Amino acid sequence: MSHHRAIAAVFIAHGAVAGSLSTRIPWIQDHLGLDPRTLGLALLCQPIGAFIGMPMASRLAYRIGARTATRVLIALWCAALALPALSPAPIWLFAAFFLLGGAAGMSDVTMNAQAVVLERRMRRPIMSGLHGMWAIGSLGAAGLGALAAQAGIDARLHLGAMSAALLLVGARTGRGLLADDGAPGDAPAPRRFALPTRGIALIGVVGFCATFAEGASANWSAVYITAVTDAGPGVGAAGYTVFMFFMAGTRLLGDRVIRLLGPVMAVRASGAVAAVGGLIVVLSRTPALAITGFALVGVGVAVIVPLAIAAAGNAGATPGEGVAGMATMTYLSGLVAPAVTGWVAGGLSYPAAFGVITGVVLLLTLLAPVVRPSARTSPSVRERQGSLVSTQDR
Repeated sequence: MSHHRAIAAVFIAHGAVAGSLSTRIPWIQDHLGLDPRTLGLALLCQPIGAFIGMPMASRLAYRIGARTATRVLIALWCAALALPALSPAPIWLFAAFFLLGGAAGMSDVTMNAQAVVLERRMRRPIMSGLHGMWAIGSLGAAGLGALAAQAGIDARLHLGAMSAALLLVGARTGRGLLADDGAPGDAPAPRRFALPTRGIALIGVVGFCATFAEGASANWSAVYITAVTDAGPGVGAAGYTVFMFFMAGTRLLGDRVIRLLGPVMAVRASGAVAAVGGLIVVLSRTPALAITGFALVGVGVAVIVPLAIAAAGNAGATPGEGVAGMATMTYLSGLVAPAVTGWVAGGLSYPAAFGVITGVVLLLTLLAPVVRPSARTSPSVRERQGSLVSTQDR
């Protein structure tokens, strides 16, 4: 199996765990008799675990090797899928989600670092397509989970079977990953807790803005459409589905766009498309127009986070350290975006909340230069990424 196919399979498996779990949260809530506040606290443990674990991932990869770290962490992520459904009490559920978050975040860092190095070796952008494969894994597993839930299959059986199957996929494909991270043999050890440097923090702001719009749209699109346009719940759910479909499809095609425009122009164009979509959402009073707006937001934010991850991986002391610093900021954004959107919507209105989101994505057009290929990126990659763009514009 080629390195590219192997890392793509890892991205699919990672997404499949997330998609599988998302469909069985209602079962877990009913099984343990959780009220919304307790469930919310349990779900909050996952991003907290990720936020704590991610800065330590590059150090682990340095100690045991990038390929081994990725294989171990993706195995832990797949194995932990079964734990929430097996939890006998809320306190155990909190621990299960905390472990899930740590495994998710740390494996996210190491597999993206592998992708950064492979992108250098292949001398062409591949990150957007890999994140598209993650979305395919998530959507496919969510579809299976929805069927299992509809059929009344016990979540312990469903998630246990998915965990075992994904463990086998991860074990088989992990052998095809890159053997090392490409760093020089005398490279210094990464910091034990890799918070972002100033340069990576600037790239992280780009990822933060894109993730903010993505998280807010994913969590609030259905609610927005039903509340503002008086659509039924089925039409509201369709808004989320369309948003995810267009975002995933754009990511699968995004590497071609990046090669054509260059990373900086791609971020500028993407930010503009997302802003237009946000404006349509704000002004829409019919379901069709609102869904169109969310589709454009999905297209606009699709390639920005993969581009930011690649830029941070190339700007860091090691790919893992750069990815960890940037991804910590995007996870923070994903944590706060749904809450901030709800606060603004509750205090003002839903259109006002998405007006704020539109302003956030407009910032991307101004911040785009920070994803310019760094000196660490090979000349061939820089030439391919910006072949049709002048040096000043890339």
